Amino acid sequence: MSASYHLVFCSCPDKNTAKAIAEKVLRARLAACVNIGAPSTSMYWWDDHLHSDEEVILNIKTTTPQLEALFEMVKAAHPYDVAELIAMPIEAGSEAYLQWLTEVTS
Repeated sequence: MSASYHLVFCSCPDKNTAKAIAEKVLRARLAACVNIGAPSTSMYWWDDHLHSDEEVILNIKTTTPQLEALFEMVKAAHPYDVAELIAMPIEAGSEAYLQWLTEVTS
């Protein structure tokens, strides 16, 4: 495989926002698959205060060529001032799955 792959994490304030962002990046072919997690508690610092909120995590699978456009689209669609966008390289995976990921996002 010549392309490289990434798993992108993005927290959303609720399931509706998560679904809207997932559909947007999928329709643009910037991702091949997005998993929407169950609500979980996130604790974090913001404006010098400790916060605790329910959030929904997106697991977005994409390729390196799509990564920058994916980040830009998510940032534009996201309601947070600073959207959590963390990309981790996928070191290995099923050859058939990675080929499908490449085909879908090309």
